[in-house]
Amino acid sequence: MKKLKKLIAPVLLLLAVFIYYIWEGRSNLPEQDPEPDPREIPSPASSPTDLAELMEIPALGTAGRIVRHGAFVSSYNTETLIPDWVAYELTAEETEGRQTRDGMEFRMDPDLRGCTQAMREDYSGSGWTKGHLMPAADAAFSSNTMAETFYFTNICPQDEVLNAGDWQYLEKRVRNWANRYGSVWVVTGPIVGDNRYGTIGDRDVVVPDSFYKALLIRKKNGSYSAIAFVMDNDDGRYYLRDCCMSVDELEALTGIDFFPALDDTIEEKVEGKIRLSDWGIK
Repeated sequence: MKKLKKLIAPVLLLLAVFIYYIWEGRSNLPEQDPEPDPREIPSPASSPTDLAELMEIPALGTAGRIVRHGAFVSSYNTETLIPDWVAYELTAEETEGRQTRDGMEFRMDPDLRGCTQAMREDYSGSGWTKGHLMPAADAAFSSNTMAETFYFTNICPQDEVLNAGDWQYLEKRVRNWANRYGSVWVVTGPIVGDNRYGTIGDRDVVVPDSFYKALLIRKKNGSYSAIAFVMDNDDGRYYLRDCCMSVDELEALTGIDFFPALDDTIEEKVEGKIRLSDWGIK
């Protein structure tokens, strides 16, 4: 019995020493960051570094989530649940697209997963239409680009008469100007203003007071020309001559700096005045 105890004691001692060194070795390893819970990781919006070099992009602020798609860039406001602006260049070739709206559905932008967005249910029974900022017809050169215009990062509550009337007429004129000059740079969006129409839906999607477009073209002689338009979000009549203004005036109204990629000396001249003859407006 004594011999057995003498044999067991060293074995237990060796086992204790082995366990000690194993434990010490693990405790001295560098600490590892815990595996993140995927539910806690917000899906980032697109943030291309070359965005500011695009002629159509306004001066980038911090309020909106910037999302870049094949046909447009949107600055989506996650508080108002409508875009602050949508910007794109429309070329003459792109106006020849013949893709139809068949099968297109309004839906949340997949590039903003994890962020609150408007939904179709918010518009249901509200009395307001889902108004495109970049019209689907401007992205008809492919089914993918047209489908992207149905994301809610490109949509605002809009009066039905305006949507199908004078606003649509202005959109057609933009395509005409793209054909005439080869391309047109477009920035378009809502003006919340006094928010006299309140909100719609369970998510409180803000209904804008009015809408704007800022346009820039480059003529064959290399000079630039710019113009802006504002139409109230109602069923009134808006003739282009009556609702046009300089880009400087629109900047004062919206607080947005349009076309900052222009050389400053050119920007000052172009944005401070309107040449109606460049736009065929009498």
